[in-house]
Amino acid sequence: MHDMLCDYILQKTEGKATLSKKERQLIASSFISRTLKKKQYFLQEGDVSLYHGYVCKGCLRMYRRDDKGQEFISQFATENWWIGDRESIASGKASKYNIDALEDSELLLITKAGFETLTQSIPALQLLTQIISHNNIIASQNRIHAAISYSAEEKYLDFLCTYPDMIERLPQHMIASYLGITRETLNRVIKQFK
Repeated sequence: MHDMLCDYILQKTEGKATLSKKERQLIASSFISRTLKKKQYFLQEGDVSLYHGYVCKGCLRMYRRDDKGQEFISQFATENWWIGDRESIASGKASKYNIDALEDSELLLITKAGFETLTQSIPALQLLTQIISHNNIIASQNRIHAAISYSAEEKYLDFLCTYPDMIERLPQHMIASYLGITRETLNRVIKQFK
């Protein structure tokens, strides 16, 4: 699994960085492996998020519940994605989110302090962090724009284009929650495209 992470780092930095054998060993010794069964929590609301998680295999979701128990999904994470409540990790405060596995999943975990130490030691990780931060800002802007200005059809098409492999892996009610539309609306939209 550590080789998968090293390959990901090199792929994301687009040839602008390298990893020496010593740096690869440092990465392998800094991340711990964790397996989650389907429906098992990575993080529960009220707990402090201690780890950044890199998904090697599987699918997870990050979501909140309102007072009526309705779920609002803010993120899915599949292979080569990161998962964790950044606010809780940074502040040390209790998380407002739940993160659970939608499939049996394998992750590599690292603490905030461990990641900071590693990024100071490995230039490729410094570059990766900059790239991910930049991409996250763009993705957040696009997600906000879609949420406030797209029709249900446009939201679904945008989801299809952005996450083509997710349609087969996720139940429709979760896709609807992520898009901010009802399951009935999503069903109607899907029928239009068949």
